Amino acid sequence: MNNLIKSIIIICLIASIQLAGAVPTENEYGSVIAWFNGQEATVKNVNLKIGEASDIKVIVYSNISAHLIIKLTNPLVTESYEVLDGIKIGSRDDNLNILPGWSKTIAWKLKPNGAWKNGNAPINIFVQFTKIEKGKIKGEKNIEFTVANPYILDEQYTGAAATTEAPEITGTGAPEKAAPFSSVMFTFMLLLLAWRWRQ
Repeated sequence: MNNLIKSIIIICLIASIQLAGAVPTENEYGSVIAWFNGQEATVKNVNLKIGEASDIKVIVYSNISAHLIIKLTNPLVTESYEVLDGIKIGSRDDNLNILPGWSKTIAWKLKPNGAWKNGNAPINIFVQFTKIEKGKIKGEKNIEFTVANPYILDEQYTGAAATTEAPEITGTGAPEKAAPFSSVMFTFMLLLLAWRWRQ
């Protein structure tokens, strides 16, 4: 097998691995961006002690006229967190009769309450877009993903509260979209392949 075929196979494998790991955060109705302690979701490999505060920030954008529901959800039976600031986990933030171009920033401060420890306690965001045309419901689409998946240690936190905030987003109201890693890698590999081909 020549180097060209090997390079193409490697490019395809890298692209497929990156696409499989991508988190869906948008659809034609709108988009959602979330941060956990200033890191863009989904945040992994985080350890939290009981009582250690964390910040969650979510920005929702709508492309349509709609009713919209935003809420944090807990996939566990045990409620693992106490909300210090923001809407209670599982409670809805309802937004009625919004217009295309609408956006909203919503934040929470929460801490592990000790009811769940020595295990992961995911924090999920759920956003439901209900499309409205001429006063009638014309469809519904959801965006749901894990903002962070902290491991809750069986230790009491004794330090200062976390104060890291997500970066401010300003501009036209449209979410800034970063180039997917797989596209960048694919372009790099094609350029490398073209360079080797010319030699």
